[in-house]
Amino acid sequence: MPTYDNFISTLKLSGMRLTPQRIAICKYLSETSDHPTSAMIFEQIRAQYPSLSLMTVYNTLERLVNLGLVNSLGNAGDDNVHYDGNTSSHINLACISCHKIVDIDSPQILNLDQEVSDTSGFKLLGVRMMYYGLCPDCQKLTPNITH
Repeated sequence: MPTYDNFISTLKLSGMRLTPQRIAICKYLSETSDHPTSAMIFEQIRAQYPSLSLMTVYNTLERLVNLGLVNSLGNAGDDNVHYDGNTSSHINLACISCHKIVDIDSPQILNLDQEVSDTSGFKLLGVRMMYYGLCPDCQKLTPNITH
């Protein structure tokens, strides 16, 4: 997961202006293991920065994705794009009921990365692997769902 310093130095090198709002977005992403949406990030930091707009959050996230500092995961069954500050190879598990996303580290995914690279000839720059299902808490609430 990129550190706060990685975020800041990469943004500087990219020529992006480092406003207090953008710095706060980077700080939030470097400190959370959650997989927030742009609206969630906006809600978390807007009290500190009343002039912050949702568009600033969205544009900053898109720039961070383009720079490889953040992954855009798509939705977790909630029609919202979630972001992941952990760009290392790992598995994301998304609950289609409560929309929670959890990271699972697995040595097998590193083996899979190598196999895909060897088989295809691709130089892999990143990976996003998402499984969908019901988390243990939601399974307790809906025990009859089988598929």
